[in-house]
Amino acid sequence: MNLTTEHRALFCLLRAGLWEREIDDFSPFPLTEAEWKNVYRMAVRQTVTAIVFRGLDYLPEDLLPNDMLMMRWVASVDGIEQRNQKMNAVLGSLQQAMAQNDLHPVLLKGQGVAAFYEFPLLRECGDIDLYFSSEKEERKAAELMRQAGHLVERHADGSNNYSCAGIEIEHHTQLFDLYNPLLKGFLSKLIKKHGFSNRQIGENLSVSVPSSLLNLLALNSHLLKHMMGHGIGLRQFCDMARAYYSLYGSYSAEELEAVYKRTGLLKWSKQLHTFLTEFLGLNNKVLPFTNADNETSPALLQIVLEGGNFGQYGDTKGEASQTKWKRKMRTFFSFWKRRDFSNTYARKEAFWTSVKLIIGNLK
Repeated sequence: MNLTTEHRALFCLLRAGLWEREIDDFSPFPLTEAEWKNVYRMAVRQTVTAIVFRGLDYLPEDLLPNDMLMMRWVASVDGIEQRNQKMNAVLGSLQQAMAQNDLHPVLLKGQGVAAFYEFPLLRECGDIDLYFSSEKEERKAAELMRQAGHLVERHADGSNNYSCAGIEIEHHTQLFDLYNPLLKGFLSKLIKKHGFSNRQIGENLSVSVPSSLLNLLALNSHLLKHMMGHGIGLRQFCDMARAYYSLYGSYSAEELEAVYKRTGLLKWSKQLHTFLTEFLGLNNKVLPFTNADNETSPALLQIVLEGGNFGQYGDTKGEASQTKWKRKMRTFFSFWKRRDFSNTYARKEAFWTSVKLIIGNLK
């Protein structure tokens, strides 16, 4: 897949903002006004608006976009920071309420991953994902939220969802987006072995998050799940890059490679690592293993650039108003469309995901 000038500019600015370092390729610049607008739109689609904005700090003044677009960009970044501060406040309130009722959820993705960034408030967060170690604990938490006046709804994937002060909250009892039933015992032992740790969120909030190895496996499997379905955008790849960088040395690289192999993610991970180093500028020295693929698959690049955040801009994403049956069928056909990619890089997981989708569509 040939990258446009705007694509190349986007990646240059993203690398600069992601790692807070100088621009490594000035060849796409200068950009026309129309090209700058496209770069901004792509950054918004990929939910990396603020990270790309940080990259502008490393451009000479004569290469920057016009004042009107800069003002628009600044306003967007300010909105992202304000929302993240609100999410941190909501997370603190939830944690306090649950702790008072002897509930101890684990924060997944989102704000926990934002802590890996140079400026955590610039990482766009969608919702708050909480993991509970048992169905019993999750049901107790859901009932607590109902008693607090929240409308708790159960989704098709088994998660409980509700809104708190305008922020969407999801409860999960599955830590990894892996659907091979033969892995259940292995993953359960892995969780017991590595457990959870505390991470500082903002100035005054400490939350429980998956330990380093579990976190990397959770982020990787979540990314793959969306790659095989509606698609996924650059933010989730940035999360993986920052996680590998920040967690380097805090886990056994040999064990993580063995875990990837056991779960059927090893081939996919090699392709993932290639993308992270080739397009996002991750230093391969912080990867758990360096035997990555020679180049990024054009299919992967196309999925990422066409889909945007969780594929919401691609042609496989349906309207929210669709009936439950139509949404199920669209999800299945999204997976079917990407079956060649899925079977190439994660055959076992692709098989069990298809089984889950078929069974789900029959319900």
